[in-house]
Amino acid sequence: MVVKKEKTTKVKVVQTGSPIGRNKDQRATLVGLGLNKIGRTKELIDTASVRGMIYKVRHLVAVEEA
Repeated sequence: MVVKKEKTTKVKVVQTGSPIGRNKDQRATLVGLGLNKIGRTKELIDTASVRGMIYKVRHLVAVEEA
């Protein structure tokens, strides 16, 4: 049996704001995305859960299609 690999789209997330003075859940969301310092960049698979995390901290990150 042949398994086809689906094309996965990715998003590039860059942290632009500081988590200082933010709620614990927003800080935890940044860590969950793999970010913890301003200027850090991650390429993540574009899923609903990742989009939800990005939406929660949208004021602290910049997003590009990768």
